Amino acid sequence: MHPMAIAKQLEMTKEFFDRSTRALTEEDSNFQPYEGAFTTAQQVAHTAQTIDWFFEGAFRPECFDMDFEAGMKEMMKVTSLTAAREMLDKSFAKAMETTQAKSAEEWAACLPPNPIMGETPRFVIIGSLVDHTAHHRGALTVYARLRGKVPPMPYADM
Repeated sequence: MHPMAIAKQLEMTKEFFDRSTRALTEEDSNFQPYEGAFTTAQQVAHTAQTIDWFFEGAFRPECFDMDFEAGMKEMMKVTSLTAAREMLDKSFAKAMETTQAKSAEEWAACLPPNPIMGETPRFVIIGSLVDHTAHHRGALTVYARLRGKVPPMPYADM
């Protein structure tokens, strides 16, 4: 996959996430549909963390960091939707920088052995990242509806 195509995927994924979750405000930060569920802010923070996880794992010799507990502890500290959105913006910006810094050949090179994606070309992380981000933006549209808000259509006004 060419870096320009990856950059476009990232751009669209961020745009769809931002549009889908636009109805949520800082007042919704700590809403959770039931005890033990991620809060609104934690959903966004987790999405940001996962973008970092995919990109860092794709280009480091030991591949993906499997210490999910450490990531969960950090994510659980996030209580502000504004702060979580800032995390997401930074994660997408960092992903875009990495995308543009790597060649098509580097993206086509296989991941090291790992239990998540196997020894597949690095660019397969993009499909997984898009899917994971869509999953959480979908959950957040449900959160918005549970708060009595109508989430905007993510694909309108393109």
